Amino acid sequence: MDEFGSDRSPLPRNMIENSMFEEEPDVVDLANDSPSYPIDSPSYPIDSDDVVYEPRSSRLLVRGLGENDLDEDEEDYESSARLLGMSFMNRSSNQRSPGSSYTRQQTPGSCSMPSARTMVVGILILVLVASMAMVIYFLPGCTFTRSGCKKANSTMEKIYPISTSGELFPWTELRLPASVHPVHYNISLHPNLTSMTFQGDVSISVEVLQETKKIVLHSSNMSITKATFDGKDVKILEYKPWQQIAIKFKEDLQKGKHVLNFIYKANLSTSYDGFYNSSYEDTTGIKRVLAATQFEPLAARKAFPCFDEPAFKSTFLIRITREPKYTSLSNMPKAKTTDLKNGLLVDEFEKSVKMSSYLVAFVVAEFSSVSKNVSNSTVSVYAVPDKKEQMHYALDTACRLLEFYNKFFDSDYPLSKLDLVAIPDFLAGAMENWGLITFRETTLLVGNHSSPIDKQLVTSVIAHELAHQWFGNLVTMRWWNDLWLNEGFATYMQFMSIESVFPDLNMDTEFLSVRFKALAKDVLNSSHPVSAIVNTPEQVEEMFDSVSYEKGASILLMLSSALTKEEFQKGLIEYLQTYKFANTESEDLWNSLRQVSKQPFNVAQMMNTWTIQKGFPLVTVKRNGTQVTLTQEHFLLNPDNVTDDSSLWHIPLTYVNDSCLGCKQVFHLKNKTATLKLPDQVKWLKFNYMSDGFYIVHYDEEGWRALIEALKADFNVLTHKDRASLINNVFALSRLGKVSFKQVLNLMDYIKKETETAPLTEALFQLGQIFGLLDKRSELNLASRMSSYIIDHFGFLMENQSWEQESSVSKMTLRSALLDMACSLDVANCSQNAKRLFDKWLNKSFEIPSDLMTTVFKVAVQTEDGWGVLLDTYKYSIYDPEKRKALKALASTQDVRKIIWILQNTLDGSMIPTPEFPFVVHTICRNFAGYLYAWDFVKENWDKIIQKFPIGSFAIQSLITSTTSQFSTKTHLMEAQNFFSSLGVRGSQMRVVQESIETIKMNMRWIEKNLETLQKWL
Repeated sequence: MDEFGSDRSPLPRNMIENSMFEEEPDVVDLANDSPSYPIDSPSYPIDSDDVVYEPRSSRLLVRGLGENDLDEDEEDYESSARLLGMSFMNRSSNQRSPGSSYTRQQTPGSCSMPSARTMVVGILILVLVASMAMVIYFLPGCTFTRSGCKKANSTMEKIYPISTSGELFPWTELRLPASVHPVHYNISLHPNLTSMTFQGDVSISVEVLQETKKIVLHSSNMSITKATFDGKDVKILEYKPWQQIAIKFKEDLQKGKHVLNFIYKANLSTSYDGFYNSSYEDTTGIKRVLAATQFEPLAARKAFPCFDEPAFKSTFLIRITREPKYTSLSNMPKAKTTDLKNGLLVDEFEKSVKMSSYLVAFVVAEFSSVSKNVSNSTVSVYAVPDKKEQMHYALDTACRLLEFYNKFFDSDYPLSKLDLVAIPDFLAGAMENWGLITFRETTLLVGNHSSPIDKQLVTSVIAHELAHQWFGNLVTMRWWNDLWLNEGFATYMQFMSIESVFPDLNMDTEFLSVRFKALAKDVLNSSHPVSAIVNTPEQVEEMFDSVSYEKGASILLMLSSALTKEEFQKGLIEYLQTYKFANTESEDLWNSLRQVSKQPFNVAQMMNTWTIQKGFPLVTVKRNGTQVTLTQEHFLLNPDNVTDDSSLWHIPLTYVNDSCLGCKQVFHLKNKTATLKLPDQVKWLKFNYMSDGFYIVHYDEEGWRALIEALKADFNVLTHKDRASLINNVFALSRLGKVSFKQVLNLMDYIKKETETAPLTEALFQLGQIFGLLDKRSELNLASRMSSYIIDHFGFLMENQSWEQESSVSKMTLRSALLDMACSLDVANCSQNAKRLFDKWLNKSFEIPSDLMTTVFKVAVQTEDGWGVLLDTYKYSIYDPEKRKALKALASTQDVRKIIWILQNTLDGSMIPTPEFPFVVHTICRNFAGYLYAWDFVKENWDKIIQKFPIGSFAIQSLITSTTSQFSTKTHLMEAQNFFSSLGVRGSQMRVVQESIETIKMNMRWIEKNLETLQKWL
């Protein structure tokens, strides 16, 4: 799945251990049942004692005993567990006879005091008798029986949740048991696009792999009116917090095949996941409705009861009842259509290949299409009829990329058709449903007049989703902890494929920017490993982030550079052939690559250091003549809370020097410190050649001096990627405190001579971040001086940019960045030129170059007339790139009333679709006028927001990052902490919350350390 686009800028087991629970007669002992991890093959050995207790899930179990008795905002799982344990211990201790005082009394005429020896012996006998009595009393009676006592369950006895009917729910895990697997689904659906409801009938052929008294699967927000098992009525138990339903049986189900059937009804979703309704107005003003699906990661269960985990692969046969005016689409080609003679038709689709439930898809809409045959597949693009002319570029692009992937993977796309569908109201950027890829209109449709920079976005998203047809669909990660096997690969392949098929689109520079973005995310202590522990739905949602996508792609680039191109490609082909239609883990990929690699290092051992620990290394280079000392440490911007970080990476270090500029050399750094011997004296060394490695490099004072002098003398001694990486690294090292900001400015002196896009845009981005921090702190004097510094270093380039049409994507990217900054800083003539172009465009005498349209619109929108024109442009234009740029301009207004208006209208979806809300907030937060209003709006409307976007989702991550990433004061830190801590189960535990707090502290520390330097040197 592709995240929706955004600018780069703001962007052990827990157990309730109490073996004193007695099992109720009707409660299944899960310790003797199947494991909670689903297994994708019946031949997989099943260990009946392998039961997993994951963080936070047990908290729900305790609450399940009496959900109404506990306040979710106050009650803590651990304390609940302790209280339960204490109550049982107290109950046990109460069974003991209380100790009573013993007073010896001397009665008249009693015997004389016995001897000391007699007293000692008597006391010993009394102690012995008392001890035996206590042992006999406290030992269970079964100790003295012939059969003895049943061995205690060493794990624990289970606490079962309460189902909606009040009965105990027979499962205690968020993950489903592996004892029952689906084999095939027959799904019949009848969506009613007038009442916005649907009826369903699903028959699931299942295989019992291990004897069990229960079947547990997923279902959410639907009313099941009838359920049968092997044709007999059965009772359904539901536990809504985990979106699970279960059937209990009196006797063990024997191994073998069975059939489950459910008849149900539900409302079409309004939250952009599951089976949801959408609408749009056509060019005549008529409202049109449609229904579409978005199941990844956890929403297939909202459309039909299912085993909704990636490892439960199955085949699917789908039937959809519809009105004649609609078209229905699903993963497979249509097999037949039946006329019911009542004004309705039933479309039946071919039986699918074996796949995970999150890849199932269907659409019911009034769409037009264009098609073309490629190899043995028909490729089609669907969209609303008004935009039929904008489908041809996507069709041609998809066909060319499909041919490339068929050849590269040495494995043809396995389905006979591939549909690409533009959905008017869609939250994600796109979704890789097998055979039925769904897109936002902005990521699929471009007009004939669209520029190469608009086509770059569409091409990137198509390339990403087509790569998923192999990585993700054909071979799927076993569980969401290895999501990177899907998303990291698709991200890597999108850049690699476009470089090969569409070299003019300049994806090389774009991929470099993506790697810098991944590094920026991974510097935080609150980051996570590429392959992370994932248990709860919120944690699953949170895996769709920069680490899974961009870092995953970056470490694959590093690996492909460490191997030969042939080895890497052969390893991928081996992986896909070995595991097709199956599920994998990271180790399976490493094993496939290891089989074909002839390199002197172990692929698995090297790559595990990059996937199972968070962060990345800082490599420090110290040179003494021809001897170079290399040291690695964890690059962590906020290491205050880390007491012992012994992280080590196997780093395939690459480097070049002045004696041979293009001669890449490799040194494998596996230990904390190593020594490299150079054959001859060199003037300078540059490590991480072309920035293909996922690490940052710091040089000693002499090393930095030599590199800076070399750049000032002739910047072409380094590649444009190496120059960009030096700029990126020195700013990161400044934030870490390894180099002074004076050193940063010293490196930046050369930038006036720079001509290439990558280093210039990286420098603009980094300086823009600092300007934003100063501006939002109201450090007006320093912000003004930073503005002057930027103009001094980039002014010549800004003033000499053309405002006419441009064909080079690289030049368009640079021009867009330079002129957007120029107009925002009010550089001479920039705003005047923008207004001139806007007026000519308004008079229909000029077509604004696509890369300049956002800049021109942002200037124009500051006037009342300009605002009105651009609002109409957004409402009525049928060209999605133009609409998107108009929306960005509207959200860039400096008028507070308009800022509040656009926030309200986007969240409620009245004029601007709600999926655009994160984009609107992100844009508003880039400007001083609106960032605090956006922050307040998000806080005040949080409950409404999380009804529309799942907690932990990329949309929620974007909202929190956008609103807080440039806070740098103690007041804002306390405000953010108070707000997030108040959320409780509504979001306080999200990783992005920790990241935002850490980022604010990092900003505060950087300002504190560098304010004096900025005042002195700017």
